[in-house]
Amino acid sequence: MSRTMLRVSVTAGLLILGVVIGLIFQNIWLGLLLAAIVWLGWFLGYESRRGNNAGVNDEDHGIEL
Repeated sequence: MSRTMLRVSVTAGLLILGVVIGLIFQNIWLGLLLAAIVWLGWFLGYESRRGNNAGVNDEDHGIEL
């Protein structure tokens, strides 16, 4: 699976999950907001791991994700 397809799949999956959670809580916007927060965390971690920067704590460059 290519990187682009993985990103699109995860984004679509989290969007659908957000709608379902929103329906459970009877507030679609809350579900979409929670899905967006989870997606942002996943995306930052994925890109950091892909760039070999995961867990880097170099005092010269500050703390990086």
